[in-house]
Amino acid sequence: MIMKPTRLWFSAAVACAATVSTLPAVAEHPPAAHRAAASACLQPATWLAPEDAMPRPLGASTLLAAMARREVVLLGEQHDDDDHHRWQLQTLAALHAQRPDMVIGFEMFPRRVQPVLDRWVAGELGVKEFLQQSEWDKVWNMPAELYLPLFQFARLNRIPMVALNVERSLTKAITERGLDAVPASQREDVGRPAPPSQEYRDYLFGIHRMHLAMDGDDDSAARPSDSAFKFFLESQTTWDRAMAEALARRVTAAPAGARPLVVGVMGSGHIRHGHGVPHQLRDLGVTSIGTLLPVPLDLECKSLRAGLADAVFAVPQPALVQPEPPRLGVRLEEHEGVVRISEVTPGSLAERSGLKNGDRLLEVAGIAPDKITPVVLQVRQQPHGTWLPMRIGRGGDTLELIVKFPPRP
Repeated sequence: MIMKPTRLWFSAAVACAATVSTLPAVAEHPPAAHRAAASACLQPATWLAPEDAMPRPLGASTLLAAMARREVVLLGEQHDDDDHHRWQLQTLAALHAQRPDMVIGFEMFPRRVQPVLDRWVAGELGVKEFLQQSEWDKVWNMPAELYLPLFQFARLNRIPMVALNVERSLTKAITERGLDAVPASQREDVGRPAPPSQEYRDYLFGIHRMHLAMDGDDDSAARPSDSAFKFFLESQTTWDRAMAEALARRVTAAPAGARPLVVGVMGSGHIRHGHGVPHQLRDLGVTSIGTLLPVPLDLECKSLRAGLADAVFAVPQPALVQPEPPRLGVRLEEHEGVVRISEVTPGSLAERSGLKNGDRLLEVAGIAPDKITPVVLQVRQQPHGTWLPMRIGRGGDTLELIVKFPPRP
């Protein structure tokens, strides 16, 4: 997923630098004490149509009935936000009630695991077998419990699940060498993407510069004409194209009048303003597209301009009486079995504990992590007021650090 740069807080807020699929993809909202007041134009649990003057309230039943008549409906998400997935589930249920003949495509799975998804929907696999055989910890760096209600919904209702994504190795190769340098035999049959709009190019150039800065490069020297940005743009649009093709195939597999409702579940960055997957779908001849996004209650009204999506849902903030989970304050990256800290949030618990950019996580609570997900789970489960031991690799040195989580507020 691709999103605007956001200061990260650590709970499920992590990113994997081995692939552009999680570029600044996963950013959890900061603690409630740091949140701005609710937006003047958003009310909790309401649907709105983005418009330049002022978002227009929509009735849920009317909106979802209209969406159920589309060929494709795209549901966005911020990957690590529990409430976004709950919203997706209730939206899927509402659409399914009106149009039971449905297919659900998931960004989380590469195409090669499609047979596993088929066996899961058919009831031939338990949860453990499904996650193991789909290689969840390898293909998606988010805790499985965030998505399991969606997968269970598909299984319970025998709704076909479709793997929309491609291998990380493909997007990585395009980012490094460009699309033309990747042999056709290695492109997973993905066609050449439609040229992006200038607005999408400008947006992705901002993301590209941010990544240069994260890697310690001089982002001010970057130019839209640089080959590095050209390759990055090709990688992103190829990724959009791959998901659009997988969705379009399900639309056209049946004759007109007997087609299922095809729903795509993916990061909001692939949907916003119709630039990513919707743009590629239109190029493939699929024009009846619905786009729905969850948005935080404190989103500025000016961000809800016309064209952002067909409708947005204002996700209520968690009750302030609930204590915030422990936060570490880092961005993580994973590459070839090594989990590394790519960014430490200034003033965070991580900084106060002595963690630094570039540190390698050799052990967390006595366990050597080779994936981001176990680290995420360890921090999320860490009780307030407890200590978390870490062994850190810094340059050629090995350091022992203790992260002391504060008492429950």
